[in-house]
Amino acid sequence: MRERNAFWIDHDYDRAQSSDPVGRYAAYVAANSDLFRPTLEDIAPVRFACLAWELATQPRLSPGFVRWHSRILDASCRQGDWDGGLDAQIRMVSPRPGQLSASRVWEHDRGWRDWPQVFGQFVEPSPERTAAHPYLRAVLLAQTPLPVAELPPLPAHDKDIPQHAERAVSVIVRELNDQLNPILRSLDEA
Repeated sequence: MRERNAFWIDHDYDRAQSSDPVGRYAAYVAANSDLFRPTLEDIAPVRFACLAWELATQPRLSPGFVRWHSRILDASCRQGDWDGGLDAQIRMVSPRPGQLSASRVWEHDRGWRDWPQVFGQFVEPSPERTAAHPYLRAVLLAQTPLPVAELPPLPAHDKDIPQHAERAVSVIVRELNDQLNPILRSLDEA
């Protein structure tokens, strides 16, 4: 089941919802290949992969090329400041910390609420709700380096950009799943 993974790509949906046989994402990348040109001058494919991830997760493709677990609020990649490697940052919905769950003394009968859910998806409470009730929404921030050895090399030609972007995104999805799936399982069981 996909919800057991932190991230996944629904290739069938992407192709079925596109007028282009290569799929929505590949067509979108091809139409925006000029955005990738500055990254093609780099030695390593890190900035290329980060841009590929950004396009795969942005609202323009709704749903995105990359989908994620209901606990994940957002996920981004960037080139690391220290070594130029590939760094990921993921914000996840979490249950309240144990210290706050064990004792309710801190609540003072104010009716603190957790994350609201709509059809199983965690959502931001509306301004109307936050005006009426206090909310304590716990968030975990995962910051992790990802290995770059499996990233595809930079494409030699513009026509290869979509294929290389898809491969880069697939590698990021696999690496993030490897690191985050155990965390999400633990959160879901809590």
